[in-house]
Amino acid sequence: MQSFFTAGDTRLHYRTDGERGNPCLVLSNSLGTDLSMWDAQADALASDFFVVRYDTRGHGQSASGGAPFGIERLGQDVVALLDHLDVAQAAFCGISMGGLTGQWLGIHQPRRLTHLVLANTAARIGAADAWLARAAQVRREGMGGVAYGAAARWFTPAFITAEAATVARMIAALRGQDADGYAACCAALAQTDLRAQLAAIALPTLVIAGEHDPVTTVDDARWLQGQVAGAQLASVPASHLSNVEAAPAFTARLRAFLLA
Repeated sequence: MQSFFTAGDTRLHYRTDGERGNPCLVLSNSLGTDLSMWDAQADALASDFFVVRYDTRGHGQSASGGAPFGIERLGQDVVALLDHLDVAQAAFCGISMGGLTGQWLGIHQPRRLTHLVLANTAARIGAADAWLARAAQVRREGMGGVAYGAAARWFTPAFITAEAATVARMIAALRGQDADGYAACCAALAQTDLRAQLAAIALPTLVIAGEHDPVTTVDDARWLQGQVAGAQLASVPASHLSNVEAAPAFTARLRAFLLA
């Protein structure tokens, strides 16, 4: 089922798969993608979970709202979604930007979560100046320049060759993203640094790394694991969008962690 809900000052798009009586799993997308990036996981996990996917504000069919926002707003959007669906607690899996949203939730809204999965992410991703420069670029020139180099950031050369249709579809979706919404998320990433707060997370946590990820590296994942007491670490043979490139391995690790 696909629908919309109101969060703060805007309307966000979401989709559910599976039975409402099953444990809830929320999936949060990366910068420049939409909820369709989780198709493989939703198909595989809907028999065991009530799978909830949403387009992060400013992405896909979700509007960005009328004012600048930070990671707190992105976390509050998830709380609003759970409230809208009358879900008291859910497992949460976020990748890259979605992983930062998950970290904020684990720090500030732990009572709403049962499990936390942080994929291809870090407590601080990139440098503020670079994010602000990218935001300015897309506002000035549109999404074409960002889309041009995205495949090499997201996937390994082998995957780009073997799964050309998948790569082309995701790059086309990136090119079609709203530039202002994308830029607003870049500005949010520029100001997000959760390194000093991570030790507050006390949830069952799994960190997933892409073995070939140049954006958020295996070392970044190990550092995250070391900050969260009891956190587990897994790696899959992929670059930055590991849930797409290594979907079977990613899903298997996610399922095993949530059902342990």
